[in-house]
Amino acid sequence: MASVTSLSDNVQQHLASALSATLPEAAGADPLLRRSDRADFQANGILALAKKAKANPRELAAQVVSQVVTGDVIKDVEVSGPGFLNITIADRAITENLAARYADEAGRLGVPYAEQPGTTVIDYAQPNVAKEMHVGHLRSAVIGDSVVQLLEFTGENVVRRHHIGDWGTQFGMLIQYLDEHPHELDHKQSEVSGEEAMSNLDRLYKAARKLFDSDEEFKTRARRRVVDLQAGDPATLAMWQKFVDESKIYFFSVFEKLDMEIRDADIVGESGYNDMLAETCRLLEESGVAVRSEGALCVFFEDIKGPDGNPVPLIVQKSDGGYGYAATDLSAIRDRVFNLKADTLLYVVDARQALHFRMVFETARRAGWLNEDVTAVQLAFGTVLGKDGKPFKTREGETVRLVDLLDEAIDRASAVVREKAQDLSEEEIAERGAQVGIGAVKYADLSTSANRDYKFDLDQMVSLNGDTSVYLQYAYARIQSILRKAGEIRPVARPELDLADAERALGLHLDSFAETVREAATEYAPHKLAAYLYQLASLYTSFYDKCPVLRAETPAQVENRLFLCDVTARTLHRGMALLGIRTPEKL
Repeated sequence: MASVTSLSDNVQQHLASALSATLPEAAGADPLLRRSDRADFQANGILALAKKAKANPRELAAQVVSQVVTGDVIKDVEVSGPGFLNITIADRAITENLAARYADEAGRLGVPYAEQPGTTVIDYAQPNVAKEMHVGHLRSAVIGDSVVQLLEFTGENVVRRHHIGDWGTQFGMLIQYLDEHPHELDHKQSEVSGEEAMSNLDRLYKAARKLFDSDEEFKTRARRRVVDLQAGDPATLAMWQKFVDESKIYFFSVFEKLDMEIRDADIVGESGYNDMLAETCRLLEESGVAVRSEGALCVFFEDIKGPDGNPVPLIVQKSDGGYGYAATDLSAIRDRVFNLKADTLLYVVDARQALHFRMVFETARRAGWLNEDVTAVQLAFGTVLGKDGKPFKTREGETVRLVDLLDEAIDRASAVVREKAQDLSEEEIAERGAQVGIGAVKYADLSTSANRDYKFDLDQMVSLNGDTSVYLQYAYARIQSILRKAGEIRPVARPELDLADAERALGLHLDSFAETVREAATEYAPHKLAAYLYQLASLYTSFYDKCPVLRAETPAQVENRLFLCDVTARTLHRGMALLGIRTPEKL
């Protein structure tokens, strides 16, 4: 089905025609159309046009009004204040527009695809091999997954990349320990759970670290192993692969709990760029982008200086010949631009790494790998805080394990579901508890602008009141209950009916779904979609309170209100899915 023209776009076209008919030199000018408390829409652009044309703004506004075609879409338009236009939409237009969205068999609700889709490589959800995921890993995964959903929904070709930490000096220590204690990971991977896999790795890591710190001879052997690993020694690589595979069992179990799809083919860690590192350094040095300084290969920036006033370089290769994060990240850029043919590189990474990525991106620009046709963006996110406003830690001051956090959210949500449940089995309560609990965690994250810190407060997150996913899920479940109770009566759009104020407000908000999705995708801003959905649920609650559905005055009104309910449910369902959140049929 073709996309549906929104009411705001339709009004915009009417106003543009009226403007150019009144003031030919204003052709193409933006009427500055906005939703308004005083009318359905308000246009504020005439003030600037009048100033430019040295005309009286109220008089010019009156002339524009005389050119506006009213009837099918615009019911009424009047001049307000110094020259604003207050516009009222015809009830029929609201219902007909929603009916067109409702008829979209693809389930897109008339949302158009982007006019010029490109290829975006998005780097998100980057845990470390042989280490447990903690609360700090939550935001990259949740924000990244929602941005993937939004971009794919609008037609972008999205390549997912999980740049896991699977290389470096600690692997020499782990591999050497495993070589000397070969039965530590002696089990079939198909028989081990994610929790057990991480328990095994955690135990192994602690034992290896203890030996590394206390035994100089083992420390020497471990360091030799790092050299063997980097040189590609087959036996060393085979043991390294064991750690990676063991960690993946764990990663997949955590992401499954987060209700996220992580595909093995998309996991390309630091090790995936080993073969490119030497060439990356050679290209940077030969082009003069990087220079040798005290034996290290560095890139310098005039505007980046340390506390002592001296330039802080980006070190691409250390003086001992080893490669740092910069070499890997720059090689990844080359791969993503030249092999994956990306137009946009998007990094969902902690704001504290902003300086590193600023230097990496600038280096890639100087090298010609990033240019006007290829942009790189860090979608920087803030910190998860505890109720005290400080970085979230356990009472013992330890970093909070992500699995523990998710399990507690599910437990709290299950208690809320059990309290409300009337006809749910224990199995259904457990399923709904997981959907509500994980949804609560995701929504709390996504309803906050990514670059801001937010407080992790489970009591608030699983509340039925306020700006929570539970409130939205409950609104959806309530609509499903009404549709079930309606029995044989089907939702039918009735454009001939007048609409109550609460019906109009709901209908106009539903109409702006496509615009909100486009904005959230373009700006990588899931929080804008979350805010839209919360307002939708609030408007639906007001409609539900003021407009009886099954007990409406006439059969036609019952059908039309069921129709409004169903469009709202479909919009909530689609919008929540774009945030990565489930909408249970019953709560």
